[in-house]
Amino acid sequence: MSEFLRSFARKFSGLNKDNLHRLGELYSSDIHFTDPLHEVQGLAQLQDYFTELYANVSDLRFDFHGFDQIGEGEGYLRWVMSYRHPRLAGGREIRVNGCSHLLWRDKVYRHRDYFDAGALLYEHLPILGRVIAWLKRRMG
Repeated sequence: MSEFLRSFARKFSGLNKDNLHRLGELYSSDIHFTDPLHEVQGLAQLQDYFTELYANVSDLRFDFHGFDQIGEGEGYLRWVMSYRHPRLAGGREIRVNGCSHLLWRDKVYRHRDYFDAGALLYEHLPILGRVIAWLKRRMG
């Protein structure tokens, strides 16, 4: 089990809109971050992305439950993200399963998140959510 991954997860879980300056403790200045909705390059862009993310949601929380190191400086974290957004799902909590692939030396320089973007966002939009639910029923 990787102490680096556990430490990263603990520090990442402690992030909030008031302490995003701490991203530099986790990520190198040349961080390449990708998720199903965004791709950013560099610590300044990552800080801007997280600032926007935290400004638009409330009760954002990551619960990490898997720490899998697969090589020297490479591993996966499995997590559940929980959040509330006033215009999504009637303000109710939304939970999304995902995982992060990380590459690191002393800090993470490559972070790629994998999750269902529909479960995160699209399924909770008033009109689009109904269309996606209909499509899932038809394809299921």
